[in-house]
Amino acid sequence: MAMKRITVDEFVQLSQQYPIADVRSPSEFAHAHIPGAFSLPLFNDEERKVVGTTYKQQSREDAIKIGLDYFGPNMKKIILTVEDVLKKRNNKTILVHCWRGGMRSAAIAWLLDLYGFKVYTLEGGYKAYRNWVLKQFEVSYPLQIVGGYTGSAKTETLQMMQKKGAVVIDLEALANHKGSAFGNLGMPVQPSVEMFENNLITALRHGVEQLNTNSHPCIWLESESQRIGNINIPTSFFKQMKAAPYVFVDVPFEKRLAFILTSYGKFEKIDLINAILRIKKRLGGLETKTAINFLLEDNLEACFEILLKYYDKYYERSKLADEQQLIKIQLPDINPEQNAQVLIEWKNQAI
Repeated sequence: MAMKRITVDEFVQLSQQYPIADVRSPSEFAHAHIPGAFSLPLFNDEERKVVGTTYKQQSREDAIKIGLDYFGPNMKKIILTVEDVLKKRNNKTILVHCWRGGMRSAAIAWLLDLYGFKVYTLEGGYKAYRNWVLKQFEVSYPLQIVGGYTGSAKTETLQMMQKKGAVVIDLEALANHKGSAFGNLGMPVQPSVEMFENNLITALRHGVEQLNTNSHPCIWLESESQRIGNINIPTSFFKQMKAAPYVFVDVPFEKRLAFILTSYGKFEKIDLINAILRIKKRLGGLETKTAINFLLEDNLEACFEILLKYYDKYYERSKLADEQQLIKIQLPDINPEQNAQVLIEWKNQAI
């Protein structure tokens, strides 16, 4: 049908309509990829290593010959895989990319074009996409930050706001981590920093589209430290978060304590002890020992009361001190649905 090389901007735009075939090796794909892409490797990891070594130590021609030995037997499988993907979409257009837009994507694109698919390849490959991603963090976004002491159910409130139509990005969900020493409990393995950045940019662009389509006032985000588990929020974007308007939801201590007990009390004692030990230096030896003893005695409330008081002091030092546009809203209870409505109405009145 047709085969065409396109820029990264065109590629990203078309990816909203057509599937992306990532023809890099499985390990490259597993580390990070364009969100929504599917893996269609020209070579497996070992084959890629052999071809690459031959290219460096012998010649381009020798590398191609070895590559053809691997490519030939897989041609039919590649066609069938793409047919299956496109069958679900009822079209014959596919986007293809490799690492730098070189021989791997050219080989797959040639095959798919020969078979009758309409193929677009990414000029500069995944490397060009990554450069584009990093530039997107320099773009200015209309952010609104929601903060609050630990146990205020900020995440649950934001999720409810999203259900009510607000534009929300859940950084903790993207990072697979809740941000504290206890943040990995019950969460999947964290993605690579690169994959987190790819997913964040996709979410931000989708959020901007929602703003433009439905005239929403802002993109809501929970206040976070720059580091979420093993992942760092890109510095340029984190600076935007620090400069954005900040609303602090103030929920009574006893309500938050009850919520924390429900949220974290279900985890195994050994996991909770390990989490407590991770903050031993800041919590202090005596408080650490007391909290763990309460836990071992099944006095979860006393244990979490110590931890919650620690996190309240830590939050005040690390986050409240340097917020320039902070507004406090008193919320009498943990009620995500009601509290979501309060925040939405507050923002609508504020603009």
